[in-house]
Amino acid sequence: MQRMALVAALSVLIAGCSMLPEGRGVSRAPTQQIARPAALPAPSVADTRQCISALTQAQVRFTPVPDQVFGAGCSQLGSVRLSTIALTDAPRGLNELAISNIGPVRCELAQRFAGWAQFGIARAAEQMLGSPLVKIETMGSYSCRNIAGSVKLSQHAHANAIDIAAFVLADGRRISVKQGWAGSNQERAFLRTIHASACKRFGTVLGPDYNAAHQDHLHVDMSGQGYCR
Repeated sequence: MQRMALVAALSVLIAGCSMLPEGRGVSRAPTQQIARPAALPAPSVADTRQCISALTQAQVRFTPVPDQVFGAGCSQLGSVRLSTIALTDAPRGLNELAISNIGPVRCELAQRFAGWAQFGIARAAEQMLGSPLVKIETMGSYSCRNIAGSVKLSQHAHANAIDIAAFVLADGRRISVKQGWAGSNQERAFLRTIHASACKRFGTVLGPDYNAAHQDHLHVDMSGQGYCR
């Protein structure tokens, strides 16, 4: 009976993990013995194929990433690596948006990120900053690590999260989250506008107002149900 009660308690704990907001974490030491939450459900082959087809139709350049399951419960399943995103209505002859420093991400996350870049970030940059967006700088995606200050795996450990650091414009300006969040009125308005638009597309969105660990980036992932800070 004691064993059954323990299993039930662990099941409840694991089920709640994906609903918790997260900060940037650090890699776990291989020798550390801790309870590990279950991995997210693997995307089906059919869902991944449908997603890849949708990315192709949206003129997103990407490379499929082979499924891999690593130690400590980390995985890359149904993932792709983004390189550029088409800007079909971009002005002044700019038709592709570069993405830097991004690793494997789940295809569904890549699809939502591409839509946010095309119809949220790029349009806001043109309308609010007066210059087309040419590059989004990220701080990466997949990383086998825990949520900061926790023994629970981060969404990054399942290629299910992206950290965005800055936005580069055609006129040479670089709007970073770290400097711009408390920067000029124009920069502040732009960053808060795209933060709000991200909250309509992703399950969890965290920025500098959440905690000190997010002072230099916007975190977006597919977990949760509209947690926006």
